[in-house]
Amino acid sequence: MASNILGKISKERVISGVALVVIALAAILPGGLVLAAVLCAVSVVGFLELTKACGVREKDASGANALEITGIVVITAYYLALCAVRTDILRRYLPADAADADAVIVTVLLSALILMMFVYVFSFPRFTANQVMAAYFSLIYAPVMLSFIFLTRQLTHGVYLVWMAFISSWVSDTCAYLTGVMLGKHKLAPVLSPKKSIEGAVGGVVGAAAVGALFGWYLNRALGLDGMAAVLAAVGGAGSVISQVGDLAASAVKRSHNIKDYGRLIPGHGGIMDRFDSVIFTAPITYFLILLFMK
Repeated sequence: MASNILGKISKERVISGVALVVIALAAILPGGLVLAAVLCAVSVVGFLELTKACGVREKDASGANALEITGIVVITAYYLALCAVRTDILRRYLPADAADADAVIVTVLLSALILMMFVYVFSFPRFTANQVMAAYFSLIYAPVMLSFIFLTRQLTHGVYLVWMAFISSWVSDTCAYLTGVMLGKHKLAPVLSPKKSIEGAVGGVVGAAAVGALFGWYLNRALGLDGMAAVLAAVGGAGSVISQVGDLAASAVKRSHNIKDYGRLIPGHGGIMDRFDSVIFTAPITYFLILLFMK
């Protein structure tokens, strides 16, 4: 059984997976501007993959159009705003009352819609209303949701807690796959993903919760944080449910637009959206659950 499972996992996919873990370590451990820059780059690629998939860019177009360029500018401004209000490096240059300036982030997002409407109006009828809405959807979907990795990293003990976003997604995905191969009989979402099973989904939740509990137990001993095993088990289990919805949501977008993969950037995985589809959903839920449970 084990040899059959391993035989289905390509060498290319494993190497790419290891490389992604190394990159994640290199970005998350220093945090701050390094992490923001990496997330910004990943977000831009994910945004462009989505706009292409959703028809914001014509299939035969050789470069980004005005809506996509606007999105790239907004994404860059958004991550600069996050750094400005969330890192000690830049906070010293801001007014005294700017430490609680999360409204700046909201302003950037609202400005994005206004800017895209400017493009829509002054280039009419170059773009359709559907393209504008798809561009704004793409902006929120990957860039904004991924930014919660940065926000979680900035929390107290965030250098440890941020890994729950990946435990809830990548560990869940692995456990769901292994459980599904060995025990899967009942289809979870046969139209969107015929290979996924209810048994696999349960295995993913249990696996993520178990690894979360072990990680919490380690933090109990290493940092003296009480009750972390139960907290991170809950975060892992809940995050696993959300991550599987994220995976299926990304598949639904692909099915709706008749594409196999969002891109070819990551060998064996596809594009950014193919590999980070579940992390995109677990990042916000990890942030909010940690704030809820660790008051």
